[in-house]
Amino acid sequence: MLHDVADATRQYISLLVGDQREHGLRAVTDDDLRHRWAYAPGARAGLVLGELGRDQRKAVHGMLATVLSPHAYAQATAVMALEDVLDHREGGNRDRHSGDFWTVLFGTPGGDEPWGWRIEGHHLSVNVVVADGRGSATPFFLGANPARVTYRGHVVGQPLRLEEELARELLDRMGPTARRLAVVSDTAPHDIRSGNSPRVSPSEPVGVTPAQLGKPAGELLVDIVRFYLDRLAFELADDEFARIDPERLHFSWEGSLRRGEGHYYRIQGPELLIEYDNTANEANHVHTVWRRHSGDFGDDLLAAHYDTSRHTVARGVAQNG
Repeated sequence: MLHDVADATRQYISLLVGDQREHGLRAVTDDDLRHRWAYAPGARAGLVLGELGRDQRKAVHGMLATVLSPHAYAQATAVMALEDVLDHREGGNRDRHSGDFWTVLFGTPGGDEPWGWRIEGHHLSVNVVVADGRGSATPFFLGANPARVTYRGHVVGQPLRLEEELARELLDRMGPTARRLAVVSDTAPHDIRSGNSPRVSPSEPVGVTPAQLGKPAGELLVDIVRFYLDRLAFELADDEFARIDPERLHFSWEGSLRRGEGHYYRIQGPELLIEYDNTANEANHVHTVWRRHSGDFGDDLLAAHYDTSRHTVARGVAQNG
């Protein structure tokens, strides 16, 4: 599967012309830029989709589609399209456009050196690193504004619907005793707590555990985690899921339990943080993120790669000496 990602990335690189390579390619060792991610509107490093040629834009989408599962790719493209819907709602005052998404590459596939890329703009950030045959894609952010587009009370568009519905089903399934443990505040934060910080430190877990939920609700909590991980193509998702210890998960909810009112939830594990927030614009503006404490931006893969490289060089020097 990572071969497909590499092929799609090489296809994009082959279409770059003139100074596009200078602006679109950075070193994978540029840690400052790799960790400088955001989900608010604004220009980024790299090349902006709206100024690329048609074949180049299709190649960027090809990169994204090889990393994401089909349903998550559909979510991502819907999020991008919502920029035009939001721009129309705002009367064009903030000059938003669905072409305002940037691509920057870190290194290039081929050889033994790590490489990766980021595709990012308002409400979308996918950060990919590949090293030694393994891949990473966190932080992974998807948001939506408007979160729901309706007609006479019927939803006609809601790209992050399951992120909310599965959590509400969990609240219903867990029963009143466990729900009292899960709901830790009547007031939701105004945004995801981790924001766009370069790193997230493990915090004291709060809320309810699988052991306190019982089997049906506990299984649903694991299913919700799997749903977030399944934003990635199945091989990457399987690898990420293998890192999870289901017994050490915590689920917490903040804010109102009533639909249409501000709410937030968090799922924590030793190497996992999932956050969902829907409070702005009368609870019609969703932010979601999936992060790994030691593995965001492929930092764990890069550290292992460079550690192995140093040991290989050291052995070579010792043998030659």
